[in-house]
Amino acid sequence: MTMNRRAFIAGAGGVMAMSGLGMTAMARAARVRAVGLQLYTVRELFAKDPVGTLGKVARIGYREVEFGGGNYDTMDHAKLRKTMDRLQLRAPSAHVPYETLDKDFAAAVKMVKTLGAQTIVLPWLAEDQRTDAGFGGVISGMNRFAAQAREEGLGFAYHNHDFEFLTQSGGKTLYDRLLGETDPALVKMELDLYWAIHAGADAARLIDRLSGRLYAFHVKDMKKDGSMAAVGAGTIDFAALFKLPGASGVEHFYVENDKAPAPYIPDITTSFRNLSALRF
Repeated sequence: MTMNRRAFIAGAGGVMAMSGLGMTAMARAARVRAVGLQLYTVRELFAKDPVGTLGKVARIGYREVEFGGGNYDTMDHAKLRKTMDRLQLRAPSAHVPYETLDKDFAAAVKMVKTLGAQTIVLPWLAEDQRTDAGFGGVISGMNRFAAQAREEGLGFAYHNHDFEFLTQSGGKTLYDRLLGETDPALVKMELDLYWAIHAGADAARLIDRLSGRLYAFHVKDMKKDGSMAAVGAGTIDFAALFKLPGASGVEHFYVENDKAPAPYIPDITTSFRNLSALRF
């Protein structure tokens, strides 16, 4: 379900006295209410100690996680769910590879539902799926997966990297084809802001173009040299992007850093603090 931004992002209000006029005005600023973490960021830790890693994530203050990497798909999903419940964490979505969805969709649904997620996110396309010959099958598969997900009471979204904006297929970028040839009512977009900007896309224009199809943001920052950084340690103006009309329906804000430096926890702590403090 798509929510209005004001329904899930709290406005921090304050009454300001108007000197000499005897009047007051309400000053409000939006903020991210429930900061999430894409667990791929801490995949090395999670693969070795999933329960302990979830505990560390929760103690930082994260209230949401998105599963991805760290071999989570091979773990005891009921145990993971029980751990999250104890820690007051929730997992609104999970990254599930195309091959997994294509091979045994029912098993993927069982896994996602056991984790408590409501949305399946397709996170990546293999090299052969990015060709003219392969991409048509991808489009067909995504529409099929999204329809099957709806029948199971689940949502479906696609997570981008940079190649979708840089690779041409049929005279268009892969991203343009994704938007034009998948069902907009069923296939939503999880916009990775870093990768889109890294590819040279105008993030503001892209957000307003996607508008009602935007499910979530992946929030990672970019240094001047183009490398990844913790949120607030780079050059991306997240406040300007989050307050755009096209971002009003975004449901989740997931911190991610594909190349977070070991021991990882300091990096995700910095991102949490800075994203929590952001006003827009």
